[in-house]
Amino acid sequence: MTLSSIPLKERPTLVRKACEALGVAGFIIPRGDEYLGEYVAPCSDRLAWLTGFTGSAGLAVILQDAAAVFSDGRYTVQMEEQVPHDLWERRHVSMEPASDWLEKNAQGARVGYDPKLVSRSMLASWSAPGVELVPLASNPIDQAWLDRPAAPANPVINHGVELAGEASSSKRHRLAAGVRKAGQDAVVLADCTSVAWLLNIRGSDVPLTPVAHGYGLLHADGQAELFVDPARLESGLAAALGEEVTVQAPSALERRLAALGGKVVRLDPVTTPVWFETTLKAAGASVVDGNDPCTLPKAVKNLTEQAGARQAHQRDGIAMARFLHSVSMSAAGQRETDLVERLGMFRQRSADYREQSFDAISASGPNGAYPHYRAEVGKDRVLPANSVYLIDSGGQYPFGTTDITRTLWVGPESAPQDVKEAFTRVLKGNIALSRVRFPSGTTGHRLDVLARAALWQVGLDYDHGTGHGIGSYLSVHEGPQNISPAPRPTALEAGMIVSNEPGYYEPGAYGIRIENLMLVKPSSYQGAKGVFLEFEILSYTPIDRELIDVTLLDDAELAWLNAYHAEVLTRVGPVVESDVQEWLEKVCAPMMRETPGIQ
Repeated sequence: MTLSSIPLKERPTLVRKACEALGVAGFIIPRGDEYLGEYVAPCSDRLAWLTGFTGSAGLAVILQDAAAVFSDGRYTVQMEEQVPHDLWERRHVSMEPASDWLEKNAQGARVGYDPKLVSRSMLASWSAPGVELVPLASNPIDQAWLDRPAAPANPVINHGVELAGEASSSKRHRLAAGVRKAGQDAVVLADCTSVAWLLNIRGSDVPLTPVAHGYGLLHADGQAELFVDPARLESGLAAALGEEVTVQAPSALERRLAALGGKVVRLDPVTTPVWFETTLKAAGASVVDGNDPCTLPKAVKNLTEQAGARQAHQRDGIAMARFLHSVSMSAAGQRETDLVERLGMFRQRSADYREQSFDAISASGPNGAYPHYRAEVGKDRVLPANSVYLIDSGGQYPFGTTDITRTLWVGPESAPQDVKEAFTRVLKGNIALSRVRFPSGTTGHRLDVLARAALWQVGLDYDHGTGHGIGSYLSVHEGPQNISPAPRPTALEAGMIVSNEPGYYEPGAYGIRIENLMLVKPSSYQGAKGVFLEFEILSYTPIDRELIDVTLLDDAELAWLNAYHAEVLTRVGPVVESDVQEWLEKVCAPMMRETPGIQ
């Protein structure tokens, strides 16, 4: 999609002129929008407009005589391809943070930022000695982007209690009790997914995540204010929200914040733009830091949401079976983007399917070595015979969100032994995490090693987390829980959904990842420490037996694999076409080995 008719090479000059008029030597542009979300509407894709970089994580700094784009290891190749080298330096955000670059290139300068696009935690990460960061009342990119698309004005819809599992009034009063206990009068809700969860609403203002753009205020008495254009509410939604929820135009937000003068107001410094803090303090409010009160309750799915997740994965399992069956008959010679379209067509056969939950990663051979590779029409790869193919995708359904990865061998020859060993060790890690039982209070950080141990035994590893949280018809990447080498204080709780996605990536050759989603549930086992937890597998899709070296699996791992495939056949086999069912019976048949397995 073309963001602008203004040539890419001319845009930095226009922004530099706007910066000069605003009295600053440069400007910092984050990827996120006013809601700091993972995905942005076309009108808010400022980083892409200015630099050409379309990755989902990154930032840029433009000065009068220098400019750089920053992103992480997932997008270094994409930056090299998309960003004009004569206009922008390309930097790895971890190896050379923006703060270091600013210290080197902007000594003594005043560099602007838009306080509506930046959280306090983001701002702190940009701090550099000798550089003054200046909040601007006007965004220089918006001034230069003369043909900027209009802001989305899509309907805000009701997410009924039959899907949400709990009425908004119950959620609001449950959370308000915690607000009162903390001695606070109100909480700012700047995360659109929190607003959507709390008020049981959804929208389509950004791709891939069904949210409506809007801020919220939750008061200590359980009443709430929603700041969206009232004309956007679908028929009947105002009545569904009830008298305790006031809907006001976004233009009323500053006035309503000013009315909180003298009150104690909580905001989350990670998810809230600094503009809120500045505005509240100017009005005389006492601002206190605290976690968004919706974050943890949103992550702990109630019984209705858990049932919805199972239903969504049932729909997805059918689509994946049809897709993998089709790939088994015709993969070599197909383009990566064609396979994304094919999978989308299979998902669309369900009337409940709404859209992808993220841009599918369809990666052949060496492209698979980039964990967040995105195939583009005209630039994608044709799958050759005798190669590895990775497909990571997900769907949005009104009752749940899915995310699944499978790695396949495209024959007709057998896979090389080194590829089979790497794949099987990734599988061993997936199985180990799937089977673990752990005491209540355990964080994902403590479990991460289980997914890596088999790889570590032969000197292999992967440079990404093992698991992230998933929303309920919301964001496919949801916190606060995760499974990762990086410690987070949030313990895994019954009702949370996490991904299980160990991998291995051989640069220039292939990528391997096996991902299922799992629901945390109480275990029947009661230990000395009390309640134990375990995982219920939600994703049921065959794992490619052509890539499995069964001699590397021990007895328990082999039993788990055969039981998993038997369950795939039971759940999916009866509801697919006869030819797909016959294929499932073959690929889900028990695997045997003649030699003893190793640990």
